Amino acid sequence: MAGRKQFDVDEALRRAMHVFWRWGYSEASIDRLTEGTGLGRGSLYGTFGDKSALFRKSLQRYAQTYHPLYEQALSGPHPSPSAVVTAYLQVALNRIADPTVPDGCLLTVSATQFPALDAEGRAMVRAMIDGLRAMLEQALLAAGAGEQEAAELALCTLATNKSLAVLSRAGFSGEDLATIAAAAAKNAQALPNRPAEPSGPR
Repeated sequence: MAGRKQFDVDEALRRAMHVFWRWGYSEASIDRLTEGTGLGRGSLYGTFGDKSALFRKSLQRYAQTYHPLYEQALSGPHPSPSAVVTAYLQVALNRIADPTVPDGCLLTVSATQFPALDAEGRAMVRAMIDGLRAMLEQALLAAGAGEQEAAELALCTLATNKSLAVLSRAGFSGEDLATIAAAAAKNAQALPNRPAEPSGPR
């Protein structure tokens, strides 16, 4: 039928996501994207738009793939803030250990190349990071952390997550990364464990 794509669009997007993930936005040239997806330039542009548009679609695909795993890990119930940190960072460790995907994290490598992104791309990256932070705060509050403690620990845990992604790209071992994650969870044990405040109107 005329107009029907002669390739799997979803698979092409998955491959494009891996190119951006491996190389970052700046180094993900059109030549690398066509090689990685197996598409010609015409098919690439005709299906996904320009490089910036393809990046945004790839980032959205990444979030749709991995952020539900964080949501599931944080859904609890968790007995303590430390357990929340452990569950959250384990998702990152599992992804890093997956041999079928590039090292690190597409969101993290994109944040390191923030100036190279267009305004819409920068907004997407920041919104996704802020969303993860908010998700962490809510889980920490539910596990008994106070408001200030939850805010501080969410930020530190988010930073640890991004550090794991960067170090994995530098060749640090899975054992090293697990040690970092365990230390972060241990530090959270110093927080006083208090009952979560009831939700709803008072």
